[in-house]
Amino acid sequence: MNEVLQVVIEIDHLVLTVCDVAKTCEFYSTALGMEVVEFEEGGRALAFGRQKINLHEVGKEWEPGAGRPTAGSADICLVTSWPMSQLTEHFRALKIDIEIGPVPGTGAQGDIVSIYIRDPDENLIEISSYRFVDE
Repeated sequence: MNEVLQVVIEIDHLVLTVCDVAKTCEFYSTALGMEVVEFEEGGRALAFGRQKINLHEVGKEWEPGAGRPTAGSADICLVTSWPMSQLTEHFRALKIDIEIGPVPGTGAQGDIVSIYIRDPDENLIEISSYRFVDE
C-alpha cells in the first residue's frame, strides 16, 4: 500500500481580486467581523483567526499573481461559531440577502450547516457551522 505524503497542513492566506478594495473591506469587516490590515506597500488584507485574505484590485494585481485574475469568481466556505439563527438575524439587520440557507452539507471535517451570501463582487461566501448542526 502506498502511503500519501501530506505536504500541506493548512491555509495561511488566499487572494481575492476585487473591483473596489474599500467596498470589499467595509463588507467583510461589517458583515463578518474581519480585521482590515494595511501593508506598508499600500495593500490591504482581511484577517480572521490565523488566516487572511489578501485583496488585489482589478488591473492593479500584485506580482506574482493568478494567471487570469477575475473579480467575482470565488466560492469560499468560512467557519463560524455563531448559531445559524443569530447569523441569519445579523445578515437581515445589515440588509444582506441570504441566497440559500441554513442548509445541511459536508465540510472538510464533517457535517455542517451553511448560509450562503454574496459579497460586493458577487463572490459566493458560504458561512458554515460544525457546532450547531442540529439547529
